[in-house]
Amino acid sequence: MAEHAAQSDAPYYLASGGEVELFEQCHARQLAVMLKGPTGCGKTRFVEYMAHRLGRPLVTISCHDDLSASDLVGRFLIRHDGTAWQDGPLTRAVREGAICYLDEVVEARQDTVVVLHPLSDHRRMLPIDKTGETVMAAPGFQLVVSYNPGYQRMLKDMKPSTRQRFVALDFAFPPPERESAIVAREGGVGHSLAFALVTLGQRLRGLHDRGLAEVPSTRLLIAAARLVGSGIAVQQACYAAIVAPLSDEPALLAAMRDLVDLTFV
Repeated sequence: MAEHAAQSDAPYYLASGGEVELFEQCHARQLAVMLKGPTGCGKTRFVEYMAHRLGRPLVTISCHDDLSASDLVGRFLIRHDGTAWQDGPLTRAVREGAICYLDEVVEARQDTVVVLHPLSDHRRMLPIDKTGETVMAAPGFQLVVSYNPGYQRMLKDMKPSTRQRFVALDFAFPPPERESAIVAREGGVGHSLAFALVTLGQRLRGLHDRGLAEVPSTRLLIAAARLVGSGIAVQQACYAAIVAPLSDEPALLAAMRDLVDLTFV
């Protein structure tokens, strides 16, 4: 569920505006940050990049429907010699002064999200009801959450009382030239192929109005590029890495395959 990111080589991230400087100022002023944007547009990579840039450990938590407050905060474990308290990933991040990143936070239950409130305002503290301890955030601690507004609006959303505790950074898919540079760098292919994949991605994103629930992300374009780089034919790579993950609807699949064939004639 949670993992510490290694602080070795800097993660590759190509800035598209003032998001780096804005995040740095939020960190310096102990402000919680909310990243909003479509799936696969670079939100997680951005947090990894910023943690490395700021020299802070990173604890990443992937949120889901069954995520409980105990999963975040900790629980008592039964051992052969009795019971012992074990910190959860959120508590460890608070104690260590790490950046704690909750990916797709609205997937978690609302009663779980409420645990974040005293950490996301001026109090910067985490009460642990089961032990009676109140953990004050160590210097460097920062709370970061992300979610996909377009997807979540149809299913669930974040309460206003939670949203207003965060500074929001909006993310979107990069402009074609910038996205091509990312695909070329991360996919290990030449610029011309990367640009063609991005062109395909833009065409497929136009199917959103025709019932495509999720449009192809930069991540999927990179996956296709890596397959092509390994020797897979470009059309087959696009079918497997881009088209198939997006839908099971025969009409949409046929339309997407046609766009692949049109792009790579």
